[in-house]
Amino acid sequence: MSNSLFGPLDDVAGDAGHVDHPPRMGFFTDTSVCIGCKACEVACKQWNSVPAGEYIDLLGMSHDNTGELGANSWRHVAFVEQPSGGKPPEHLPTASAASGGLSSGSATGVADLGMPALQRPGDGTGEETRTDFRWLMSSDVCKHCTHAGCLDVCPTGALFRTEFGTVVVQQDICNGCGYCVSGCPYGVIERRPGDGRAQKCTLCYDRLHDGLEPACAKACPTDSIQFGELDELRERAAARVTTLHERGETSARLYGADPDDGVGGNGAFFLLLDEPEVYGLPPDPVVPTRDMQRMWGFVGAAAVGFLTAAIGAFAGRGSR
Repeated sequence: MSNSLFGPLDDVAGDAGHVDHPPRMGFFTDTSVCIGCKACEVACKQWNSVPAGEYIDLLGMSHDNTGELGANSWRHVAFVEQPSGGKPPEHLPTASAASGGLSSGSATGVADLGMPALQRPGDGTGEETRTDFRWLMSSDVCKHCTHAGCLDVCPTGALFRTEFGTVVVQQDICNGCGYCVSGCPYGVIERRPGDGRAQKCTLCYDRLHDGLEPACAKACPTDSIQFGELDELRERAAARVTTLHERGETSARLYGADPDDGVGGNGAFFLLLDEPEVYGLPPDPVVPTRDMQRMWGFVGAAAVGFLTAAIGAFAGRGSR
């Protein structure tokens, strides 16, 4: 595979035994152009027959009605409301759903990024842009990690690495043990109430087989969710960050794109406009099984040491 600005990608499909496999595929989610429409959530549920949650009312936290990723929410659009001190952040780049691009920040442009317009009652002046907060919106999903803890701990082989480099749960093999739930550093995977089997995004594995893009990316009206070859997406994302920095949005940064992070880089990564914690993402995720091989090496060495000592003790008694 070709190199990206971040260095060579691990051949995760090849490591899993796939021969002559296609390039590793993934998602790049550009949160700077997300408008919070939730089309991705709906498309994901519809295509994958993911049931609706028990409650569909607003949760009392902005316009969020799913709350977090889970067995019945393979995509989750977060709405993060931030105070802006009563002044529009003039440096903030703004999204245009029609053009898919950004323009320099202004009160009107900030509304394009997700800040609602208010109607002044009875003064006849028309709409006024609200400037006391901004919404940061982001469509979250399973990260399809390079070093996937869920895959490492699954005792039945229900989780497997596909030829596209993604991680999928085979529902007919999953026994509902839940080991994978604790193995995920992002809290993505969950057992579905009722049957108890683990559920998460498959990156529309069935659609990939037919040469189609995943349903969420297909439905996204602003191209906030971009699907493609992972190395090319990383190049595109790095260029996007550079563009935002040049336009004054110095807080823009990539999350999950670095192969040297605690999970070896993600198959689904993000451009954020604030710290990861603001979006509910761990700042320094580490796969729990990262040191498993080294730990087993220590266990083996200790076992050999104990065995040697035991043999020596018995040999000493025999000589006496």
